[in-house]
Amino acid sequence: MFRFRDPLTAALITVCLTAPLQAQDKFPGVGRAAVPKEVAAWDIDVRPDFKGLPPGSGSVSAGQDVWEARCASCHGFFGEANSIFTPLVGGTTVEDISTGRVATLKRTDYPGRTSLMKVATVSTLWDYIHRAMPWDKPKSLKVDEVYAVTAFLLNLAHVVPEDFTLSDKNISEVQRKMPNRDGMTTAHALWPGKDFKNSQVKPDVLVKACMNNCGPEPVITSRLPEHARDAHGNLREQNRTVGAQRGVDTTKPEGKLGDAAGPVKLVGSARKDSPHAAAKALTQKHACTACHNMDGKLVGPGFTDIAKKYPGKVDYLQAKIKSGGSGVWGEIPMPALDLPEEDVKVMAAWLAAGAPK
Repeated sequence: MFRFRDPLTAALITVCLTAPLQAQDKFPGVGRAAVPKEVAAWDIDVRPDFKGLPPGSGSVSAGQDVWEARCASCHGFFGEANSIFTPLVGGTTVEDISTGRVATLKRTDYPGRTSLMKVATVSTLWDYIHRAMPWDKPKSLKVDEVYAVTAFLLNLAHVVPEDFTLSDKNISEVQRKMPNRDGMTTAHALWPGKDFKNSQVKPDVLVKACMNNCGPEPVITSRLPEHARDAHGNLREQNRTVGAQRGVDTTKPEGKLGDAAGPVKLVGSARKDSPHAAAKALTQKHACTACHNMDGKLVGPGFTDIAKKYPGKVDYLQAKIKSGGSGVWGEIPMPALDLPEEDVKVMAAWLAAGAPK
């Protein structure tokens, strides 16, 4: 991660800070210049050169304590779990630490790609844990806990020893030991890198459109390997309802490269005129289907399993939807949800009625 990944955003903020009067004169009555506190609220990430990294430290042993309490339920005690998310650790060697390139990434027969195989910068690892973890309560870890958890993960990958303490003072030294540190190109000119350090290549912060002699327009596609298609249930039903939905039905064989995924169907193929369609639609609207299948366990129990356990208990289900918790269906926690009361009532009534399809 690095500050102002979007060049256009960086350019706009620079304009706001350096020429507020010019902007106001040029576009009177349209907005205002951003004040330093507003810019600081956006500028929260940690760059590969460690700008933005707060002071602190954490040991491998302290990281293990935090890991077992806050992380192991999803990732396993050694970062190896594959039941909820893909493994974090594995696939790297001492030789990779020496060369800076993960040799396993070139093997087509290797069963998967762990996070430590792919990530090139330790700042990315630290920043993601700091801002997005734990899954049920992001940003709840203290700075020293983030250092400790990062140190524990690096120890699992044999990057640092068991008695190591990671800090803002030595993290740059750790970067020189990352297994895939040389596996990422910076030739795109989005941030300063060795590929164009002494060249004339500059990022296009003005987003100039090509008008003639342009190359072919890129088509962005992606494919899942066969062994990973149905590893976590039907991904199409788990997409959060933000923007256009292009999730792939991973219960079916791969189509031709570039095939459009089409619109997302309601859980259980609910028809719009079904009396239960509203409840099913709400489970997608509020991203419940990211953790719950219609039938069978995904991250949490299936809707039909919940319905069988709590028939007719509308009030109880309303309370559980709102408050979350753990221990009833396993150790993986369900976060508390701040949802409209009427939506909660509709979903609870549907579950209490047996989650009919």
